Amino acid sequence: MTKKELSQKIYDIAHLTGQFKLRSGQTSTEYFDKYRFEAEPVLLKEIARQMAPLIPVGTELLAGLEMGGIPIATALSLETGLPCVFVRKQAKDYGTCQLAEGREIKNKKVCVIEDVVTTGGQVVISTQDLRNLGAVISDVLCVIHRGPVFPEPKLTEVGLKLTPLFLKSDF
Repeated sequence: MTKKELSQKIYDIAHLTGQFKLRSGQTSTEYFDKYRFEAEPVLLKEIARQMAPLIPVGTELLAGLEMGGIPIATALSLETGLPCVFVRKQAKDYGTCQLAEGREIKNKKVCVIEDVVTTGGQVVISTQDLRNLGAVISDVLCVIHRGPVFPEPKLTEVGLKLTPLFLKSDF
């Protein structure tokens, strides 16, 4: 499948119109319901195939952010053989009480994986949490950057390079 064909399939299944409040607090008349494309095995596999070459050389772990980044990171892990960790918004207060589940991240070169980024607010928070645990992070991959500005200032201010598979303008 070409990149253009994939973007059309994602658009067809996940693009909604109406009135939507975004995580950033902004409102929008259009929305990409990421779970609609993440729940489709054929699309998820193709997204992983096309994102795999974007993973920076030397990456040791893929960090899927709760909740939408987790299926993307898992698909990328299956595609590339790289292990992944699943990152909560906050550490659970029972069991192992971990923020990042799956592997040890201390001193590992970690690439953060997200599905849709608008302003990067959660990416910044989660990256700081992971860095506090010793992860080495400079790169973020996402399926769609839907924000009005690229590169995203919030991310560059904290030393992160965002590489999206698609920009909003690709749809």
